[in-house]
Amino acid sequence: MGMTLATYVLSLLSGNYGVSVPAIYTIYYALLPLWPRVPPTWFFPYTPETVHESVSGTYSPRALVMMVLVVTWMCRLSYHTWRRGLYNVKAEDYRWEVLRQKLPPWLFQVVNLTFIAITQNIILFLLGLPAQIAVTQPHIPLSTSDYVLGVLGFLTILVEFVADNQQYSYQRFKHSGKLDTTEWPGARIAWTKRDVERGFVTRGLWAWSRHPNFVCEQLFWIIINFIPLVSPHAPAVLFSPTPFTALAPLLPSLVLCTLFSSSTKFTESISLPKYPVYKAYQRRVGMFLPFLTPVWGLLLSLQGKKAEVDELVYGQGVGKGKKVE
Repeated sequence: MGMTLATYVLSLLSGNYGVSVPAIYTIYYALLPLWPRVPPTWFFPYTPETVHESVSGTYSPRALVMMVLVVTWMCRLSYHTWRRGLYNVKAEDYRWEVLRQKLPPWLFQVVNLTFIAITQNIILFLLGLPAQIAVTQPHIPLSTSDYVLGVLGFLTILVEFVADNQQYSYQRFKHSGKLDTTEWPGARIAWTKRDVERGFVTRGLWAWSRHPNFVCEQLFWIIINFIPLVSPHAPAVLFSPTPFTALAPLLPSLVLCTLFSSSTKFTESISLPKYPVYKAYQRRVGMFLPFLTPVWGLLLSLQGKKAEVDELVYGQGVGKGKKVE
């Protein structure tokens, strides 16, 4: 409740409706033995007396792995946010400004309170639940599933880092007209005038997915969600015959994926009228899943339109793109 009130008040004072709280819950649960039983001051983390010694007495190797993954994810996000110049009071997601223009002021404040202040904090809390499950499991050495999912988690962060860098590299070239040879590996793409004319990136990972960074974001939290669920001591509720209780442990990733699906559709509704070629990009490249892109290409081939669409989306010839019906 306090987190929600603080988020809402900060948004009113700053005019920034993108205020959010990092996923600190995973770190809290992973470090339970570190916290005192009685907080020395307000807002200081502590371990309640009701928490059993078997949970708070020793560190959970599984929860520590999850914490390292989440901290690495936060470092990637922080770096990307910093270099985009978004660490200031007025900086916010551009979509909030678009939404603010579309809604009456009173209705936007309803959205601000119910979604930005309340729902976002609930989602952040849900993302910490897998770590809570992990610390309540026996604190034994890591299992095979922990190692496999841990590696997949780090690989997902790496791919998202590359996707962010490619987008950043493209935007810098789009606004400066100069190639930067100091870009991170994976983002040293020789952008062209034709790329700039499209207005959005369609090369690198973005040639396979319209939102590769969003794919990785969802996949990362799905991995975090599954780490305690597929361990040798998975919660018994996962195998309950009741449909709701069977899906309950998956709630963090289900809620997050639902949010991404709806917010991405809103993002693309902004891009469509802004970029004439974006409709062709939608027809050629999958929104999230890369394996759908060859499928869309095959369907376009059967319609005899693949060459035309490929030229609009990927082509480097002279001339601006046009709309595809």
